[in-house]
Amino acid sequence: MIVVGVDGSRAGLEAVAWAAKEARLRDVPLRVAYAMPRWACEDQGGRYASVATWMREGAATVVAAGLDRARREEPEVVADSALLPGDPRAALIAAAEQAELLVVGNHEMGRLRGMLVGSVAYGVAGHARCDVVVVREAPPMTLGEVVVGVDGAGTGENVLRFAFTEARLRGVRLRVVHAFGTGPREFAEDRPELERLRELLTGWRERHQDVEVAEDLVKGHPAEVLRQAGERADLLVVGSRGRGGFAGLVLGSISQAMLHQAPCPLVVVRTSPGTPHRG
Repeated sequence: MIVVGVDGSRAGLEAVAWAAKEARLRDVPLRVAYAMPRWACEDQGGRYASVATWMREGAATVVAAGLDRARREEPEVVADSALLPGDPRAALIAAAEQAELLVVGNHEMGRLRGMLVGSVAYGVAGHARCDVVVVREAPPMTLGEVVVGVDGAGTGENVLRFAFTEARLRGVRLRVVHAFGTGPREFAEDRPELERLRELLTGWRERHQDVEVAEDLVKGHPAEVLRQAGERADLLVVGSRGRGGFAGLVLGSISQAMLHQAPCPLVVVRTSPGTPHRG
């Protein structure tokens, strides 16, 4: 299953559209989820009863719009909805406990919640047990390429598995991008790691012979290198922390850089064991 969070914003609807297409590619059901305060989910009467009713009606409208968008984009995908009680981050993480993907939008402000969704994106990307996709407000373009950022032979298996699987499902090229420092010493130190990376990729190429693979060794800061590569990509894939992605970048650094700057949908792949993965 794929879970997508909505909040009444345009970015939320773009996230639904992306998630519906991904559900079709993976042949899995889709759940459109909306989180609201726990007290508003219960009809307790009293002085705040009218406010709770208004919030529930608004939530129903948002969820209905999300389901409508999903069914218009991909009529064959089985889609349902859920109203989640509690904080959006914790509620979405719990709802996606057994999901393959959790998809959220990234934008300035949701109409109903008045909450920065960037904080939701940071929260779920840092704590969800499944891989997290962050979709920008502008409709994503189709450019025929998936980009994955790697840091050498230490790149997590889950990161490469996700990237190769996505490229195969979409029938597009996979571009493997490795950034190195701006000085000659940094390049020299990276060369042995690059050789190990090429050895690692050999096995993946053999298992995915139907995927065209391009390797880019790019001089520059990893975040800027990724941003530029993302301008030519349908999807940008990074690891969640440590050696799963770019060396020396933890999730916070990736979030602060790429959640604001990535010009295409961004996937943060869990690099810890026990994560649901296919492919």
